[in-house]
Amino acid sequence: MDSALKKWVNESDNLVFFGGAGVSCESGIPDFRSTDGLYHQTWNHSPEEILSHHFFWENTEEFYRFYRAKMLYPDAQPNAAHRMLAHLEAQGKLRVVITQNIDGLHQAAGSRNVLELHGSVHRNHCTKCGKPYGLETILSGDGVPYCTCGGVIKPDVVLYEESLDQQVLTKAMRAIAQADVLIVGGTSLNVYPAAGLLRYFGGRALVVINKTPTPADKGATLVLQGEIGKILGDA
Repeated sequence: MDSALKKWVNESDNLVFFGGAGVSCESGIPDFRSTDGLYHQTWNHSPEEILSHHFFWENTEEFYRFYRAKMLYPDAQPNAAHRMLAHLEAQGKLRVVITQNIDGLHQAAGSRNVLELHGSVHRNHCTKCGKPYGLETILSGDGVPYCTCGGVIKPDVVLYEESLDQQVLTKAMRAIAQADVLIVGGTSLNVYPAAGLLRYFGGRALVVINKTPTPADKGATLVLQGEIGKILGDA
């Protein structure tokens, strides 16, 4: 772990981590907004269009064709960043992980207190009866997945035009407001309302870890540029 970061970690027992797509890049999951990411690939519609509420209902089969091809990485494994965060939680230092990612890798690494702002690919539900389904149901076939009752199964991920879960958002606000040290990693802080959560932080140290500059750099106590797994180090 970076020595300056290690100092802040050692002096705190109320850490909160806020992370984005960059955290999972080292696990082979591409960042949408990177140069070679999903937003720079050719598709019949833009990713924003396909991953929207109205597109899901109007073009469900095309939504799922894209979703299976570009959004699901069932073989991805936690990397050094995920493992270190789980280790810090086990030590009683890290109180909560707040993530914009939907891949479930924090939980796979052992983190228990995870707030998923944008939902999870591992949770799905019938839009008719509400019956829950796991990721294996989505992966097991082609076309639109249907419930045993005949209803369309929908991923529990926040699509464009949909609101974030208010309960999850409130918990994230409280955690950040109560944190002594806030570590922000692998996010450009350009996606709202998630990025707006930083304004609730009033603790001792704000640490920003990212490959490129972010809007939070000016007010940060410590800014570290590079790959988050290498900077945090392995547990």
